Amino acid sequence: MKNKVFKTFRVEEKEGQAWVTFDNPPVNIQDIPMINELNILAEDLENDRTIKVVVFQSAHPEIFIAHADTNFLKEMSTKAVAREDIALLDLQKVLQRISKLPQITVSKIEGFARGGGHEFALATDMRFAARGKAVFMQMEVGMGILPCGGGSSRMARQIGLGRALEVILSAKDFDADQAEAYGLINRALDADKIGVFVEDLVNRMSQFNSDAIEAAKRTIYASIDLPIEEALKEEAYWLYQATSKSPAIKRFTLADDTSFQNDIENQRNFETLLMGLQGVN
Repeated sequence: MKNKVFKTFRVEEKEGQAWVTFDNPPVNIQDIPMINELNILAEDLENDRTIKVVVFQSAHPEIFIAHADTNFLKEMSTKAVAREDIALLDLQKVLQRISKLPQITVSKIEGFARGGGHEFALATDMRFAARGKAVFMQMEVGMGILPCGGGSSRMARQIGLGRALEVILSAKDFDADQAEAYGLINRALDADKIGVFVEDLVNRMSQFNSDAIEAAKRTIYASIDLPIEEALKEEAYWLYQATSKSPAIKRFTLADDTSFQNDIENQRNFETLLMGLQGVN
């Protein structure tokens, strides 16, 4: 991915992190070029085990990602398609690919995220939004369609049936605090604090083992898609994927050999113990 140039966003890599900054003038419209480039980015990330956390943010001071481009929406069929003939839309396929990346994906939202922009954020693992700047909306029903970038499919899983119906069927703007209250974002943060918070969190998560990160992600997502017995099997499966590739067992052995776990000071300051073991590979 290094030295690859994109036209609708730029990518900066550092210490296990990829910071993706949308910059698609004039207003970060979610157009075909952006969708195509996101697909290329996703393919690169799927094959890059050095990147552990991907942050999506915007260069535009008022917009995260705007809605989907009306230029391609106007080309949609005006005839109903039989269920057996349905194929996933390009936007659905790309956002699903983003949602299944092995890395931790974070949306840092400091502006409007309506329609497809909001659906993009829903496809990432974590979302943080700036108070007084972030604005969310699903306007599609008001225009005669429905959220079709995964919003209709993901939102109820995220916030529950009633609230998903309210957000989608009301087609109204809502701010960061309401998004936090509904569970659509992890946290609403003051505009002057969101940058430091996200950077600190990303710096912490990017220290962890990439195989452990992927295993945890796969298991957590399985927990909402499968019956509990099947989800537990997935949990066990991904546990062994992690222990077969990560230095976890070496770390457990060191902790046991040195009696770290039996030291009361280590229990009081477990953070020090945890971060200290990160150096054991």
